[in-house]
Amino acid sequence: MTLPDTPLLETIRGPADLRALGYEELEELSTEIRHLIVATVTRNGGHLGSNLGIVELTLALHRVFRSPHDAILFDTGHQAYPHKLLTGRRRQFATLRLPDGMSGYPSRAESEHDWIENSHASTALSYSHGLAAAFQAGGDDRQVVAVVGDGSLTGGMALEGLNNIGHSGADVTIVLNDNGRSYAPTISRLSESLIKLRTTNVYERGQGVARSIAESIPWVADLVSRGIDATEVAIRQMWEPPQIFEQFGIRYFGPFNGHDLPELERILKNVRAMSGPTVVHVITQKGRGYAPAENDPIKAMHDLSSIKEGSYTSAFADHLLALADRHPELVAITAAMPDSTGVLPFQNRYPDRVFDVGIAEQHAVAMATGMAMGGLRPVVAIYSTFLTRALDQINLDTALHGCPVIFCLDRAGITGDDGASHHGLLDMVLLSKIPGMTIFAPSSYEELPVMLDTAMEITSGPSAIRWPKTPPLRASIDEVGSGLSARRVREGSDVCLIGIGKMLETACEAADLLELEGISCSVWDPRVVKPLDPVMIADAAQHGLVVTVEDGLRAGGIGQAIRDQVDGAGSAKVVTIGLPTAHLPHGKIDEILARYRMDASGIVSAVKQHQHAAVL
Repeated sequence: MTLPDTPLLETIRGPADLRALGYEELEELSTEIRHLIVATVTRNGGHLGSNLGIVELTLALHRVFRSPHDAILFDTGHQAYPHKLLTGRRRQFATLRLPDGMSGYPSRAESEHDWIENSHASTALSYSHGLAAAFQAGGDDRQVVAVVGDGSLTGGMALEGLNNIGHSGADVTIVLNDNGRSYAPTISRLSESLIKLRTTNVYERGQGVARSIAESIPWVADLVSRGIDATEVAIRQMWEPPQIFEQFGIRYFGPFNGHDLPELERILKNVRAMSGPTVVHVITQKGRGYAPAENDPIKAMHDLSSIKEGSYTSAFADHLLALADRHPELVAITAAMPDSTGVLPFQNRYPDRVFDVGIAEQHAVAMATGMAMGGLRPVVAIYSTFLTRALDQINLDTALHGCPVIFCLDRAGITGDDGASHHGLLDMVLLSKIPGMTIFAPSSYEELPVMLDTAMEITSGPSAIRWPKTPPLRASIDEVGSGLSARRVREGSDVCLIGIGKMLETACEAADLLELEGISCSVWDPRVVKPLDPVMIADAAQHGLVVTVEDGLRAGGIGQAIRDQVDGAGSAKVVTIGLPTAHLPHGKIDEILARYRMDASGIVSAVKQHQHAAVL
């Protein structure tokens, strides 16, 4: 799809320009925004359905409230594309998610209209409570609006925020963008009660138009027709949204048609004139205006990507299913992302053995611990960046009790286009400090199933397998290790290169370049980075120089653990190569690694520099 002409959108330099437009012009503007989002996401990748569904709501918010004087916070930030387009960033939108281009999430560096840079869910209510308290303390007549939805209310932190907002009487407007989903269909008592509300007689009489929108969402219509049987295990009682929010001390209005702009403006203007906390419940259709996103129940709702054949994730998905066939005690837990983490095939075959907890990572880990205590073998499939939200539970619930939970961490290391909030740089640093934790780092497609088998054999404590987003190497049978042992890839006498996980390929490339200059290199694939193989450590200590390379933070990382052990085994100098302790911007993965000298030429330069220093 080519980028469309956008005559109206070109005239919008900021939210104030919206207030001069009539509703026919606003309808035309909505169409222009949707066309531009589809074209840009098709080319650059990104979040499609959530942004197509929030266009009219964003227009209403910016016509009623006065951003940036009033703070409009999006939870999660991946639904902020229309907000970006309406706040003076139309000309930069073509660079969305490109290196040095526009972020896929709100960015304080981009605009004063972006108050927070969130992409992790369930945080905006806490931010809004704090901002409202600060505005009140300063005597500022400023409004705070938190746009929540896309599953963010399934997170425990959101419920903590609701409780404190209601208790304090904070002047916060909470807009519940009810599109029925997070990444997968949202699972929670609240989300199911929203479905129930949509189908009551009262709702039908008062909000017939909104009800038709709700029922046009494929998964909602399916759940209603089946009596919501598919999620009955997770739902023990049905609560009405007014009761939920009012028990927190928060006024509730709705539901309203999230695509009826005049109606949205009317209710938002009324709420703006009130004081104290208020919930405005709007129903939107995720993917609205673009048939593939309206009709596809999973992928087009998130983005235009899919799990690629031959990826690490597909290797995990295939072997998890094979293990499930042989081990009836095996269960899987996902935090609202069964498709992109590779759990969906397992869920399709064994729906009663997959537990989608919504965006609730802490609960996922503690729940998995309880399952392990009861004799099940839980696999928690989660992105590396989201796992760190549950570090306390991993440490003091899972590990302290010695429970054999298997954590499968997708998108570890540099992830590229999604930026600082999605890079998985902390998992090795943090998990390596957990007592009793075993950590695997596969270097090839074929290694991952072997490691999953080994993890199933570990019953004394938790284990983690972490893999990157980038395509894996393919290995022959004799190039795959076993158990907890490291694997020597090549033997040399001068330098020992240790490439962790995906960085093994880069270490081998560097070894080839060094050999051309007469520098003989051993190369090791550690495979298991905790505990480290003593055979690898002993061999490394026999070389004059050891260089470790890891796709994670250098400070406190695996390279430093290797250095500590090599120092006790010999006199070799150990150089550790890894990423800086910083919030790294988005960009292409290989370009980011090259920027920090983590490509083959960077390793060669490090070897030659330290060899030269040793001679001097």
